[in-house]
Amino acid sequence: MTRPDTHPPDPGTWLLDRLDAREQALTCQIEQTQAEIDTLTARLGELTQAVEHLRISRKTLISLAEEDPTPVDQDAPPTGFDHPAYRQILTVFGETGGCLRARDLDLPLISNGIQNVRAKLKRLASRGILVETEPDLFTQPLP
Repeated sequence: MTRPDTHPPDPGTWLLDRLDAREQALTCQIEQTQAEIDTLTARLGELTQAVEHLRISRKTLISLAEEDPTPVDQDAPPTGFDHPAYRQILTVFGETGGCLRARDLDLPLISNGIQNVRAKLKRLASRGILVETEPDLFTQPLP
């Protein structure tokens, strides 16, 4: 009767296997911790940027509050229309002082002709800068 060879594990091999297993476990923990650090670093960057935006907003609001407000010219109506065509239209109305139709205005700054002039006149009338006294007839409001 022969017995199978059963040798007890070599203590050196057994220790090396344990070291390998421990190294793998620690490597896994390192990778997980690094992923958490990366996530936290990204979140920290977002929070830092949000705080910086708030600081900039605060500085801007404080500087605006400290500035002297510019005096408003009571005679000039606030148009909010910065395009040169609107300034041209208002200049023509200021010079003539009467009622005008879109076809009466020859404005080189406005492309596509009379329809665009009419649209701009109607926009000015909707804001109360001009008055449409009858269909497509505009004038400045009385003071």
